[in-house]
Amino acid sequence: MSYVEVDHLNFSYPDGTPALEDVSVSLDTGEMIALIGQNGSGKTTLSKCLNGLLHPTSGSVRVDGRDSRKTAIADMVKRVGYVFQNPDHQLFNATCRDEIAYGPRNIGIEEDEVAVRVEEARAVVGLPESELDEHPFFLTKGLRQRVAIAAILALRPRVIIVDEPTTGQDARQSVEIMEFLTGLNRDHGHTIVIVTHDMDIVARFADRLLVMADKRLVADGPPSEIFGNPEVMSRASIAPPQITRLALELSDLGLPSDILSLEEMIEAFSKL
Repeated sequence: MSYVEVDHLNFSYPDGTPALEDVSVSLDTGEMIALIGQNGSGKTTLSKCLNGLLHPTSGSVRVDGRDSRKTAIADMVKRVGYVFQNPDHQLFNATCRDEIAYGPRNIGIEEDEVAVRVEEARAVVGLPESELDEHPFFLTKGLRQRVAIAAILALRPRVIIVDEPTTGQDARQSVEIMEFLTGLNRDHGHTIVIVTHDMDIVARFADRLLVMADKRLVADGPPSEIFGNPEVMSRASIAPPQITRLALELSDLGLPSDILSLEEMIEAFSKL
């Protein structure tokens, strides 16, 4: 059984507005996944169902064998962590140390173990030790985002969902945060799910894409397969990365349609 099992999930908000329709998907440990789709497609609602912030209207979400509707949120967050798009919506303690410690304390971890987890999470995210007793809002946005991720890491979840990790950051900062998340996946075994609109970031860092459109999961597969499928891209109203669009335009020359990088483009031309 996969670590996360979503079975015929439907979700409607209290006013009756449907947000998800018949979504079924499985997530395994150690995956690097991008959840993509236009605004209103259902991707954020799905991501919040995955960690118990929202419960299915019908169908089920099971994490590590536990039904999300029958499991306390304090137990769910130890398994699937959720990092909000804007770290300022997540941070509320007076120091970075207390922010990172809050989750473990809230679920009853002893203080000696809390201190161990704070130091462990601080080191993993690369937060300078000198910043631990600073107010989070005195830090740059990039460091605030790392504090927000550290606060989730301190709970030691197997899955970490990060909503729009590159929003509001320049190209260098975007690559930096994605390389950091890739390191969590590669070096520490976390399943990482990024919710994003940035297809260039997706092509460079994700191993698997989940594509949402009209409240449904319409495609699930590797980036090369998804971006090389114009029908899926059209249904989801998503443009592939620029390099893939160029390859599609030049397909009559014999170029493959699943090119994701300049290096792949150069290699493909060398074989013509």
